[in-house]
Order: sequence, then C-alpha cells, then structure tokens
Amino acid sequence: MSFFLKVSRPGLWFPTIWLYMLPLGGTAFWESWLFWAGLFYICFPLNFLIYGWNDIVDSETDKLNPRKDSFLFGARGSQEQLTKLPLAIGIVQVFCCPFFILMEGLWMLGLFAVLAIILIAYNYPKRGLRSMPGLDLAAQFGYLLVVPFSIMVNDVNQLPYITYFYLFLFAIQSQLIGEVMDIEPDKAAGRNTTATVLGIRNTKILIIAIVALEAALLFCIYQDFIFGAMLGIGLVWLILDLTLIYKTKQYTLAQMQLFGWGSNAIALVSMVYVWWSGCLLTIP
Repeated sequence: MSFFLKVSRPGLWFPTIWLYMLPLGGTAFWESWLFWAGLFYICFPLNFLIYGWNDIVDSETDKLNPRKDSFLFGARGSQEQLTKLPLAIGIVQVFCCPFFILMEGLWMLGLFAVLAIILIAYNYPKRGLRSMPGLDLAAQFGYLLVVPFSIMVNDVNQLPYITYFYLFLFAIQSQLIGEVMDIEPDKAAGRNTTATVLGIRNTKILIIAIVALEAALLFCIYQDFIFGAMLGIGLVWLILDLTLIYKTKQYTLAQMQLFGWGSNAIALVSMVYVWWSGCLLTIP
C-alpha cells in the first residue's frame, strides 16, 4: 500500500487541492459531506490515476531520476509493482467515478471523458505529448479540470474566463519547474521536453516571464496587491536563482526536497488567502 500512496505523490497534492478550493472562496465548504468526498477524490484517486499512468510510461526515465522513490516526488516502482498498477488504478476509478457521475450527471461524465482523452494523448507510448516540446506544456490544461469538478460537486458559481487563463499559466509554470529538476535524467533517457530543448537558462527565463505575467494579472486585472506581492516575492527569488545563486547548475536532491516542502507551505498560505479574499472569483 505504501507504494500506491507514493505513486499518488502526496507531496504534490497541494496544487490539486489549491485548484479544488479556488471556487469555494467565502463559503462554509466544511459543512458539506460532498465537499469531503470530492476532496478525497482529487487527493488520492485522481492523482493515483494521473501519476500512476505516467509512472508506467516513464519507468525507464524514473530509474535514472534521483527525485523518485519518495512520498514527496513519487514512486520508483519495480517491474512487478508497475505491472500491478493498471488494475489497481482501474479498481480505484471504478469505485469512485460512477458515484460522481450519478450525483452530477452527464456533465461529470463529459469531464471524466475529457480527462481520459488528455491522459491518453499525454502518455501515449513514443508519440505522447509528454515527449513533444511545447505540447507537453499545453497538456497541462488537464489539471484545470479540477476546477469545474469542484464547481459541480460543491454547487458554486462559475469562474471568470480570465481566471482559467491565470490557472493555465500556473499549471505551465509548475510543469516547467519540474522539467528543470528532471532535465538531466530526461536527457540521459533520451526524452525530449521543453526544458531539454531550451536548456536550463532559457527555461528559467520562460518561467520568470510566466510568473511576471501572473503577477501583472493580479495587480492590473484583479487589483489584488497582497496576492500580487506574494507572487512578486517569488519572482524576485526566481531572478536571483538565475542570475546569482544557482544559475544553470543542477539542483541537489536535498535542495529539490527543500523546494518541494517550501512550495507546499507557500501553497497552503496562498490557498487560505485566496479562499478568504475570493480575489480570483470576480473581476473588479
């Protein structure tokens, strides 16, 4: 069981929880049992599906990845364990998905169908989007499906379209950060990603540009200076990281673990603020 839990990458649950909580700003969400059912699903079953499928396809790359075999960054399964994964993933989904489809109807069925299409396109052996620089970023749109899932389960209002654009930038930024950390094992395994093509320096510059655009949206469109300042501090760190601190050096495992736990702490603080302020729910 510990292997299956590692597959779901508990250390990366917070971004999914963040997306799930976003539409619930200002609501007494804790009073609804459906909220807790949805929270459980997006933490383990959903991440078990997404990352488990990815682990099966990336098994050779993961053998070279020092980040793997941890609850923070995911499992490094043996061939025997990986062989058992598809059945385990299927059983978990069969127990969970029909419940939400029964509760929410055809819209939820459509959401699961879109998720399946994205996962197939991303993880398709040899020709999947995961190994197509540029398209590996576009596939991160799939994470945004957590938002309409939350809206349906918790019966709350739809978000402004510009918020989905902001969240898409957030998903791309997270993907690029992961690719920078994995650039050496990806190269060694012959896998092409946006980061392996651009190199560490140019990828970090792209991340800085994306975070700068996110901050500009918060300041100019949402007019939220507190959340914007939080992102601004992160932007300063990214610039210092590129120009003065690590530059184009590969991070050590200890440093990547520190960044992982630090990003979770930041996610928790920002999640509480976004729920309290509702800053991304409306345009002033």
